Amino acid sequence: MCENNGDDEQIVPGISFSPSGQATVDSSLTNVLFDLAIKLEEQTQLPVDVEHILAAIVLAAHQGELDPNTRLSSEDPALAAVLINHVKTVFAEYDGKVGMDD
Repeated sequence: MCENNGDDEQIVPGISFSPSGQATVDSSLTNVLFDLAIKLEEQTQLPVDVEHILAAIVLAAHQGELDPNTRLSSEDPALAAVLINHVKTVFAEYDGKVGMDD
């Protein structure tokens, strides 16, 4: 995680994206992202992890499907419905590779 500076774009509260492509995630979202990964792994039958969820959130936000003020919750069925298609896209178009180490 890196420090947020004024040039970063807020994706949703607690997640920002730098011009260089570095995502910053507030530690308070760790459990939410983990729970979403488990939920979407069950729904998609794909090996979803937190990085896939983060990529799906960024994709959804950039396509106007998530408002920058949307609070993330693993109990939000509408959020899961938006993210599920983007998780599938990450696997279909990028073979599930989302990080620099992949």
